[in-house]
Amino acid sequence: MASAPDSGAASRPRDPASILDHFDDLPDPRHEQGRIHRLDEIVFIATCAVLCGADTWVQVADYGRSKHDWLKTFLELPGGIPSHDTFRRTFCLIDPTAFQGCFSSWIAAMMARTGLTPVVPSPSDLTPIAIDGKAQRGSARRTVGRSALRVVSAWAVENRLTLGQVATDAKSNEITAISELLELLDLRGAMVTIDAMGCQKEIAAEIVDREGHYLLAVKENQPHLYEDIGRSFDEALESGEPGVDFTECQTEEIRGSRRETRTCCVITRPRGIRDARLWAGLTAIVMVISHREIDGASSDEIRYYIGSAEGTAEDYLRWARGHWGIEIPQSDDPRSDNLCVAGRAGYHRRGGPARAGLVA
Repeated sequence: MASAPDSGAASRPRDPASILDHFDDLPDPRHEQGRIHRLDEIVFIATCAVLCGADTWVQVADYGRSKHDWLKTFLELPGGIPSHDTFRRTFCLIDPTAFQGCFSSWIAAMMARTGLTPVVPSPSDLTPIAIDGKAQRGSARRTVGRSALRVVSAWAVENRLTLGQVATDAKSNEITAISELLELLDLRGAMVTIDAMGCQKEIAAEIVDREGHYLLAVKENQPHLYEDIGRSFDEALESGEPGVDFTECQTEEIRGSRRETRTCCVITRPRGIRDARLWAGLTAIVMVISHREIDGASSDEIRYYIGSAEGTAEDYLRWARGHWGIEIPQSDDPRSDNLCVAGRAGYHRRGGPARAGLVA
């Protein structure tokens, strides 16, 4: 068979927000001999199909065939619509890091075109990006001793978009995956929120170096920091220590028989934090107290954070609440259970989940 032409994209008018242009430089891992489909067109069709609700490679191919006439108006389609096996094999071979770079570049261009990128990164305007790791349902293969694939994702809280993903084979490797994911993102004007796994000095420094801000959850994995934050708030609340830049806010939420009151306290430019200078940009310590009442039973939870922005208690509570959105499935979002359900779609072969999850 003849190979797919390599220079056909030159005939298309260039568009700064076109997915075809952003994926034009994606390395093609396929053998040149027998190549009949353009790689950027395979990616384009798959992306459109996923956005329209395709759940498997068969559905991706069915979408392409049903939209053939429309696709033909701007794609070359030298080999027609690829089969579902072609989509699967191609995504199994694509370098996920290179793919993510192209995909993130396209998402950033789309956000800029639609005015979703903030211009002035004041504390109230910082764009929240939540980073969290999860196991992909259905990707485990216990019969062959393979654990579930874990994917670290970056979630644009306000725009409800997945900005990037990096796959890892164990929870213990999530710190490395977070660093790799940060390299793919434009963090200028962003507030990056990460759970306690990402509360690392190196990660804080990387975010600040890339002109972003951070809100990192603090737990006992950082014992000195956890102890110092707790003591600072105890002293401020008990004695109203003079000279402390302290702000506080409170919200209440009622859903049926559940009532939750959240109190957020922020100390800006805190004193008494051991090794504070080793945490790049550390500007504030945060405490969020949650009091819940469910069917008459009450419970309390205290969370600690460190932050790099001079924001108010209202700002920090909003950023903390935004992060919880990535940890709680979006029941009203039909996209939340699509291609990332790796096993059901049959993406477990040869690293397919890592690539398929990127499209989702």
